[in-house]
Amino acid sequence: MTSTITYLGDFKIVSQHEKSGAEIITCAPLREGGTSELFSPSDIFGISFGQSMLMAVAVLGKHRGIDITGATCELKKSTHPEPKRIGTIFCIVRIPGKFTDEEKKFIEETALNCPVALSLHPDIQKTVLFDYVG
Repeated sequence: MTSTITYLGDFKIVSQHEKSGAEIITCAPLREGGTSELFSPSDIFGISFGQSMLMAVAVLGKHRGIDITGATCELKKSTHPEPKRIGTIFCIVRIPGKFTDEEKKFIEETALNCPVALSLHPDIQKTVLFDYVG
């Protein structure tokens, strides 16, 4: 993946995906002088964790006949002040449908071992709860 990241001024940054042209715009949080009208860069970091979990399960689950269409991840991220860093990520992954115990084990292990999860610093406290709806 290649992207171009440009500072726009007023504490806003745009990132453009080279191949598709898709854009993500971020801004600084209020406490940093921004408007908090958009996701902050550290918000995107947290969101990437949730998206990576769902994508890993969707891609690898397809080969096992596991469909997680409609699954959601409610995510809360908090930062530590000194040194400023992401401190905790709390997620509730809700997956519609009926699954066997073996399928649930596959879903949870796949999610918790997604590429972003394996890239997170060990000092970040991660809590992920799974809720099977159906």
